[in-house]
Amino acid sequence: MDLPVIWFLLIAVLWTGYLVLEGFDFGVGMLLPFLGRKDKDRRVMINTIGPVWDGNEVWLITAGGATFAAFPEWYATLFSGFYLPLLLILVGLILRIVSFEWRGKINTDRWRRWADRGIMTGSYLPALLWGVAFANLVRGVELDADHQYVGGFLALLNPFALLGGVVTTLLFLTHGAVFLALKTSGEMRDRSGAVAARLAPVTLVVAGLWAVWAQLAYSVTWTWAAVVLAAGALFAVVVTTRARREGWAFVWSAVAIVAAVVLIFGSMYPDVMPATDPANSLDIRNASSTDYTLTIMTWVAVVLTPVVLLYQGWTYWVFRKRISAEHIPEHTGLTFAAVTAKTGASTGHGGTSPDGSTRA
Repeated sequence: MDLPVIWFLLIAVLWTGYLVLEGFDFGVGMLLPFLGRKDKDRRVMINTIGPVWDGNEVWLITAGGATFAAFPEWYATLFSGFYLPLLLILVGLILRIVSFEWRGKINTDRWRRWADRGIMTGSYLPALLWGVAFANLVRGVELDADHQYVGGFLALLNPFALLGGVVTTLLFLTHGAVFLALKTSGEMRDRSGAVAARLAPVTLVVAGLWAVWAQLAYSVTWTWAAVVLAAGALFAVVVTTRARREGWAFVWSAVAIVAAVVLIFGSMYPDVMPATDPANSLDIRNASSTDYTLTIMTWVAVVLTPVVLLYQGWTYWVFRKRISAEHIPEHTGLTFAAVTAKTGASTGHGGTSPDGSTRA
């Protein structure tokens, strides 16, 4: 097996890690307004992913960096052709990050409601658009002889790709609900388990339809194994969520996402960006860096990857216990009045003090 093939597989592994780990983050964010009936409920939900969500995003950064270094032609065509959807994903991720970090800074219900909307929106956008992007890579896009995308934004919103976006959204919703049931106790655990049990059959049907469509129209024979594995894993999620076996349900939902990545990358191979005209496709040969570059990257990956995996595994082990509303302290953030007072003091303008009195 030569270096371009190895790096194609390694990039698929990086995307697998991202979608499995960030997938339940997205699911928790999307479920925030539906399962979080009270503010403490929503804080419990956020605290289940609080120690890990930013670390999970490192997988995306690494996947992007590896693509840039190993397959620069793929990176250039992908990021220029998919500019608008990738920009929307980036905006969603930034909105989500800011909402997580600033939610507790000001102690008012209005502020927290806006932050919760930001978390929900910043979770739905990437969950949907990643599915649209990957489905288009499976289907093939309009590339010219210079490997430039010429299809336009609306061409990406075809029925196959939109259904792919619905599939990833449902997968992450189910994955997130199962994770919440695994990581919480009491009423939140019960509600999350019930939602997971309702979502799992819908996810099985919709994902099954898309996978069969992809297999029959765009894939190769051996990826039927990935379709069968995904179907079996999602059926196991249906069974285990009904039995409230959260640990096994989480394992099987992760297996379903892994199988989906195998189907996607297996359908693309040996192309990295299939074109509607096969003569214009980017493949692992014409898109890759030199052997010297790939050799250096391989040695760096061999040395550093185990360290990163051990550190992230240790993080999950430290924060492995369930949490509930009893573990959540009262709010300590500033009120809007206090913020105004601080702003007035720093600028020399009048403001309102924390006790409500005005001053010059």
